[in-house]
Amino acid sequence: MKTLKTLLVLALLLVVALVIFKCFLGHSNKNKEENMDNTVYQFTVKGRKGEDVPLSLYKGKVLLIVNTATRCGFTPQYEGLEAMYGRLKGKGFEMLDFPCNQFGQQAPGTEEEIHSFCVLNYKTEFPQFAKVEVNGEKAAPLFKFLTENTKFEGFPPDGKIAPILEKMLGEADPDYASKPSVKWNFTKFLIGRDGKIVRRFEPTAPLEEVEKAIEELL
Repeated sequence: MKTLKTLLVLALLLVVALVIFKCFLGHSNKNKEENMDNTVYQFTVKGRKGEDVPLSLYKGKVLLIVNTATRCGFTPQYEGLEAMYGRLKGKGFEMLDFPCNQFGQQAPGTEEEIHSFCVLNYKTEFPQFAKVEVNGEKAAPLFKFLTENTKFEGFPPDGKIAPILEKMLGEADPDYASKPSVKWNFTKFLIGRDGKIVRRFEPTAPLEEVEKAIEELL
């Protein structure tokens, strides 16, 4: 009888332990999901060949997410971006290129045509993804997240394109500067090793300034 009671007590203790462990595991998973909600790791994007690419693959790396175009006044930035990528990729850095045709239809063609253009003209090696929209109802969830959590703080003056953009955007929407939407091609979002947004750079920001900010995170 004593042995039976002992077994019952042990069984009860085992059940209690299993319940506690399950609750702890559920709480841990919930915290993990909540933490993911504040990072880019919650998103899965399309690769240039249509495959699903979870951004959690880049956990622990510093990221620069860029919306690009092949027929834009900023297109030559590809050369500087590739040079930057070559210098920093071995230190835990990745650059994620998202072509976008929303601004003046300056990214025409298929993903493969865009990729071929970039490789042929600028010898790019950083990952390039499927074309996306970055503003509006059809904006990719990743870019909705990026714009909702950053502010447009004006175009750094470059003496060339910045005044043109300010005039053009101001005529189209006098209130454009108060909105967080992406304003033009080659807007850049810097992401820390924890997957959280660190900073946003407008297209006219010097690439030297962008690289310095990246190096500080590396």
